[in-house]
Amino acid sequence: MNPVHIKKSLGQNFLNNRNIAAIESEYGIGRNVIEIGPGRGVLTEELCKRARSVLAVEKDSSLYEELLSSFGNKPNLTILNGDFFELDIDASKYEIVISNIPYNLSSKTLKWLADKHKEALLCVQKEFADRLTAKQGEKNYSKLSVFAQLNFSIYKIMKVKRGSFYPVPKVDSEIIYLKPIKNSVSAAEYRILDLIMEHKKKILKNAILDSQKNLGLTQEKVSQIIEILNKDKNFKSIDFSKTKVFKITPEALIKISHYINQYLTT
Repeated sequence: MNPVHIKKSLGQNFLNNRNIAAIESEYGIGRNVIEIGPGRGVLTEELCKRARSVLAVEKDSSLYEELLSSFGNKPNLTILNGDFFELDIDASKYEIVISNIPYNLSSKTLKWLADKHKEALLCVQKEFADRLTAKQGEKNYSKLSVFAQLNFSIYKIMKVKRGSFYPVPKVDSEIIYLKPIKNSVSAAEYRILDLIMEHKKKILKNAILDSQKNLGLTQEKVSQIIEILNKDKNFKSIDFSKTKVFKITPEALIKISHYINQYLTT
C-alpha cells in the first residue's frame, strides 16, 4: 500500500494485523455486514471472503478512492463515501456491524446500535470495553455502563495489542461482541437515569434531591417520591438514605427512573 496522510481529526489508526481481521470476519460468515470506517481495507478484504454482503462506509475521501481501487471489483462489496451517521442507511438490510471503529466514535456507535437494535462486533479502546462491562460498585461503573447493559449482553472476545495498528495508538484495544436486549425504556427514563448517575458517589436520596431542578420538581415533591419508593416492595433491597448510586444495578436504576417518570407524567 502507498503511504497515507494520517488525519488525527478522524481518529485514524489502521489495523495492520490480518490475523485479527480474519478472527473478526468470522462473525460475518454468510451474513450482511456493515463496516464503519474501513480505512485501508484490511478487515474489509477478510469480510468479503466470508460475508454474504458488505457495506463499507468511509468518511475520508482519499481512503475511499483507495478502497475503490483495491476492492471495487468485489461483487459482494458496496463502498460509500460519507459520514456514516449522516447517511440514510436502511439498517434492517444488515444483520451485524463489524468494525474497528475510531475511538472517538465509540459512544456514538453504541447509541446507534441501541437505537437500531443491532448486533455488533467492535474493536474498541480497552478502557471503553472495561467501562461497558463494569458492574455496580466498581470504579469504572458509570451511566455508560448502565446504558450499555440495559441494551446489550456484552462479551469480551480478545485483547488486541496497540502494535496491531498504524500509527500505533497509546493504548491497547479489545474486541467486544454486543447482542441486543429488548427493552422498553423511554428517552425520558434515560434522562432521569443520567441525572441520577451524575451523582453516582452520593446516596440515592441525595442524588435524586440534587437532580430536582432538572426534573422540574420542588424539594417537597422529591421527598414525597422518595418516601413512596422507599416503601415500595420492588426496592426492598435498597435503602434510599444509605445506598450509594454506584452500588445499584442497571435494572434497579431504570425501575427507579420509571417510577419517577410515572410520577412526573401523572
